[in-house]
Amino acid sequence: MSPLPASPSLSRRTFLSAAACTATAGAPFAWAAPADAAVWKRVEADARGQTVYFNAWAGSERINAYLQWVAGEVKRLHGVTLNHVKITDAAEVVKRVRAEKAAGRLADGSVDLLWINGENFLTMKREALLFGPWAEALPSFAAVDVVGKPTTRLDFSEPVDGMEAPWGMAQLTFFADGQRVTTPPDNLAELTAWAQRHPGRFTYPRLPQFHGTTFVKQALMETTADRAALGRPYSAEAFARVTAPLWKALDALHPHLWRQGRQFPASDSVARQMLADGELWISLTFNPNEAASEMLAGKLSSSVVSYQHSGGTVGNTHFVAIPFNARAKAGAQVVANFLLSPAAQARKADVRQWGDPTVLAMDRLTPAERAAFQANPLPGTVQRVAPVWPEPHGTWVDPIEQEWLRRYVR
Repeated sequence: MSPLPASPSLSRRTFLSAAACTATAGAPFAWAAPADAAVWKRVEADARGQTVYFNAWAGSERINAYLQWVAGEVKRLHGVTLNHVKITDAAEVVKRVRAEKAAGRLADGSVDLLWINGENFLTMKREALLFGPWAEALPSFAAVDVVGKPTTRLDFSEPVDGMEAPWGMAQLTFFADGQRVTTPPDNLAELTAWAQRHPGRFTYPRLPQFHGTTFVKQALMETTADRAALGRPYSAEAFARVTAPLWKALDALHPHLWRQGRQFPASDSVARQMLADGELWISLTFNPNEAASEMLAGKLSSSVVSYQHSGGTVGNTHFVAIPFNARAKAGAQVVANFLLSPAAQARKADVRQWGDPTVLAMDRLTPAERAAFQANPLPGTVQRVAPVWPEPHGTWVDPIEQEWLRRYVR
């Protein structure tokens, strides 16, 4: 996809990506040069005094508090006002931007920055609803670990092409009551066998809640013989063939779940509370540090252990993007650059603050910057990190969810 032209109200100097890089539709994406210091100074100058409306999920007190801290820092350092627009579903924001485009609002959109990934990014990219490319021209991007964490350039198997900036890492992680689960299951087959021995002590959230969808994708990737097909766009033929073992595996697992798989928790937070109450013995999260954070907060027992299936678990990067019609494009880039800074990434990775894993490469930081990150694993964190399996292509998500609902929701 070719980058969008700057809107008439956007000055040439604000459009950082026009000065720093180019992308050609259909060609492999590459940046011509790192961030230009003079251009970036002009972006910072344009950003001063702007208000950035950051549409971001608000379902966590820790995340909301972190964004309040970010707002204070970007105001102090750059004179940018950051307003956290609290949302429950990024898909609704995508619909709003689409409606603004249809209504001819090409330079005065209501969204300046959006927390996004997966099928929502794919939709916005394909419908030309994004500003950019801009992300890899940010000064802070130089420390991103694009080699060790390739999903920083690949969002649900879709090339990012500089249209969004990485913000944090996620990987499917299980956690268990270590007093009751002395040897955690190491794969789906072992989990099914464990559930047969301990009926009702495990479940996963109801789809389309994304933790539930992630568990089903994990089960799909563990059971299919053609995992490579998942990296390509969806087709009905491939779906029927690749998912057949998945439904067989879930049919075997579900009778042994909480309430015999006839009902599912509404969210991961509900399932986590069920584990805290002793109703479940194993639950799951998409943040490897979440159990440690909850233990520090006194919400989970000190006996909880976190683990990942040793063969690999689904992982991705979550990003921030700028809609094509954002009013504060310069301010949005300044905020995104701060979110990638070592100081902001270290605070975000701190389990006492948020516990969201960093996208940065430690060997690209100074000793003082590295020291800000926690060096020693805390109780409740994953002791043996498994390989990351990149997400299936974003076009697979809706078909998986719809078929799951057809089969298992009565």
